[in-house]
Amino acid sequence: MNGIILVTGATGYVGGRLWRRLEASGKRVRSMVRRQSVLASRVGPTTEVVEADVLKPETLEAAFQGVEIAYYLVHSMGSGGDFEAQDRAAAKNFGEAARRAGVRRIIYLGGLGHGQDLSPHLKSRQEVGRVLRESGVPVLEFRASIVIGSGSLSFEMVRALVERLPVMITPRWVEVEAQPIAVDDLIEYLVAALDVPLTESRVFEIGGADTPAWLLIGVEDDGRVAGARPRHESGRTDPVRLTALIANRTRPSLTPRIEVVHYQGKDVIVVEVPPQFAPVGTTSGRYLRRALGGDGRPCCLPMFFHEM
Repeated sequence: MNGIILVTGATGYVGGRLWRRLEASGKRVRSMVRRQSVLASRVGPTTEVVEADVLKPETLEAAFQGVEIAYYLVHSMGSGGDFEAQDRAAAKNFGEAARRAGVRRIIYLGGLGHGQDLSPHLKSRQEVGRVLRESGVPVLEFRASIVIGSGSLSFEMVRALVERLPVMITPRWVEVEAQPIAVDDLIEYLVAALDVPLTESRVFEIGGADTPAWLLIGVEDDGRVAGARPRHESGRTDPVRLTALIANRTRPSLTPRIEVVHYQGKDVIVVEVPPQFAPVGTTSGRYLRRALGGDGRPCCLPMFFHEM
């Protein structure tokens, strides 16, 4: 493949890791951002930075010139009533621009979940996949649960809470099942998607090796979290806003994510697993040490949806 690879969301947690991985492998990368100055000084000589906005379709034509494959890693993270409409409009603009430019495929990272009673954010993520497919460009959609790794907003938020608070009041939905995936494994999937044979759109569900209850995500093999043995007692209230207020005392900028991004008590696990990889289990000490960047300290891992 000699064409240009377009990466949207290039300043985000997943997108930032992705363009660096593609750049290191010698690919021709074009990172799309809303403000070029944010990224221009950080990329290598083989990576181009283009300024465009998925909500401003007139900016997309130049971004797509010469593009063969495009990654769509964009989501609205707000809690207002218009974020679904923004997500749909952005996906429609992107898909139509990709079709006009002759893009061969779109690779999209969406959210894992099943049934009709999904949270508004998960519904919107799956709706985005449908809108992209309507463009006529073949779409390879990955649906992932919680994406975890050192440096992510949710990871650092929960680390701060665990390290500073002897007691945390948790909502009842921490008892439902999730299937988190390590960010390194997610990047492997995204890179492998460049070469997957694709004549029509496909959806893959991806996750780690374990399906723990949210409460047990990141607990070490011997049951410790940050050096202490956890104890959990259920309550009748949903203290999401209370947790947000506590987080505000530790890291103020993280508060909005707690309030608006959660799965509302729904199990989020993989039904059909692609066979290409064998991800590391997220409840193992080996994974925790890897996710923490090698410092070997156990830590409670994120309980919230990935940031794009």
